[in-house]
Amino acid sequence: MLSIYFASSGAAEHAESGILGFSPQAFVIQIVTFVLVFVLLKKFAFDKIVSMLNNRHKVIDDGVRLGRKLEQEKEKLDQEAARITREARHEADRIIDNGNKEAREILREAEKATKRKTETMLADAEVRIHEDVQAAKRKLEKDIVGLVSEATEAIVGEKVDPKKDAEIIEKIIRKRTK
Repeated sequence: MLSIYFASSGAAEHAESGILGFSPQAFVIQIVTFVLVFVLLKKFAFDKIVSMLNNRHKVIDDGVRLGRKLEQEKEKLDQEAARITREARHEADRIIDNGNKEAREILREAEKATKRKTETMLADAEVRIHEDVQAAKRKLEKDIVGLVSEATEAIVGEKVDPKKDAEIIEKIIRKRTK
């Protein structure tokens, strides 16, 4: 009997645990526990985790968008800097060209002014030389008249009046200068 009791209690346990040790009561308890843990996790943890993940995803997307925008702005700034540099070079070249042209003009004007001044100085010198020559000629004529007058007095032996003396000298000088 004892063996029947053990055999029947083993069969009862076997019937309660089902095939391969499956117990519907334990399964229901595990499902209830799982649902209870899931609800608690959903209420206290999953919403916060999902919210934090969504925020992080949003921050990452914003960072990527901002990076692209900054890259586009950098390209625009690089192009603008290149354009400004080209314009500055052109402006500098134009200023240098204008400076060179102005320098050449100033040199030309200085040369012209120097030439005019030199010509004026030469003309003035020629006038002075001509005046000096004329003054020297007049002085020479007076000296010659004096010498001729003295020579005439020495030859003739008497003093000729100054009017007659001047006429004779004039006549002789005219013959010599022609």
